[in-house]
Amino acid sequence: MKRHAGQDPDIVKSWRPATRMVRGGTMRTEVGETSEAIFMTSGYCYDSAEEAAARFRGERPGMTYSRLQNPTVDMLEQRIALIEGAEAARATASGMAAMTGMLMSTLSAGDHLVAGRALFGSCRVLVDSILPRFGVETTTVDARDVDAWAKARRPNTKAFFLETPSNPGLELCDIRAIADIAHDAGALVMVDNAFASPIVQRPLELGADVVAYSATKLMDGQGRGLAGAVVGDARWINDVYMAFARHTGPNLSPFNAWMVLKSLETLELRVRRQCENAHRVASFLAERVPQLIYPGLASHPQHDLAMRQMSAGGTIIAMHLADGRPQAHALLDALELIDISNNLGDSRTLMTHPASTTHYSVSEMVRAEMGITEGMLRLSVGLEDPQDLIDDLDQALVKSGV
Repeated sequence: MKRHAGQDPDIVKSWRPATRMVRGGTMRTEVGETSEAIFMTSGYCYDSAEEAAARFRGERPGMTYSRLQNPTVDMLEQRIALIEGAEAARATASGMAAMTGMLMSTLSAGDHLVAGRALFGSCRVLVDSILPRFGVETTTVDARDVDAWAKARRPNTKAFFLETPSNPGLELCDIRAIADIAHDAGALVMVDNAFASPIVQRPLELGADVVAYSATKLMDGQGRGLAGAVVGDARWINDVYMAFARHTGPNLSPFNAWMVLKSLETLELRVRRQCENAHRVASFLAERVPQLIYPGLASHPQHDLAMRQMSAGGTIIAMHLADGRPQAHALLDALELIDISNNLGDSRTLMTHPASTTHYSVSEMVRAEMGITEGMLRLSVGLEDPQDLIDDLDQALVKSGV
């Protein structure tokens, strides 16, 4: 198996982003396939016992076991690294595998983590409950407040963890300012960039050290399988992350890697159109609901920051209804086109009630701290005609008494 003739590193560096999304990381067998091959194998054979031993010692190139390397997964990792502008990437079985591996490979008992309080529900459980069980001290802060990050630092602070825009309240973090504070303390900055994708936001260019994704979302973007990714510099990926992942097995399956590879070819096209659709739908909803949150609208309290570090407003909209859960559920039940689903970043428009789904696992107190009300709904805008989405929302709003 060999790299495509155009995969000379110097040539690849000259490629523009759209070309990297289609061609990056491509390897071909002697068959000369145009579409990347799926290598559904758990292990690999060797020409001799010494060849096997040399590979395990790291003295010769080649695969040893698909928990560590697989040709299809390797192609995906190469492509994600190129898209992100990173030195290296590792693919994982899910977004939470990426978040967990990123944090647990970096932190040890006695270390301190500062995290934004507005995170995906499972990430809050990871920060609040799981890491402390292993002796890691954690502090959550209002991630919008740059001074709060500075005040939370301790001598043993090893990392800052943030999500921007946040799930589901769409709060933003000033990545560059937070990175300056973290680096002054010798801490790494780790960013969950799943809501924005590398198309809308590039945290490494803003000072972040490590970026993690639920590739289930926009990277696959078609609701077909779970995947995640962690990207950063080669030293951290190889010496820190892999020291953990090698023995804990969070790697992605070859088939799911192939699905995401094919989806990356259209990532920019899909995300740009979904952002355009979301902006149009948000503009409609802003006139109809009590509180509408979308970074791409001037009404968002951090709109200026969004326009500085994001190239578009994103694909997610949040809203708050006045009459709480009954009205929010009534609106969901009245939808005719839009699906009720806790997934996001899909080509289909999806809507969910975070308090009873994605953030059900965190306490009522933590939900209140994160701004998740009983009347909050999260809308992930897809690729349908935006007017059809508006028509569906319009009739559902009327039926639910909004």
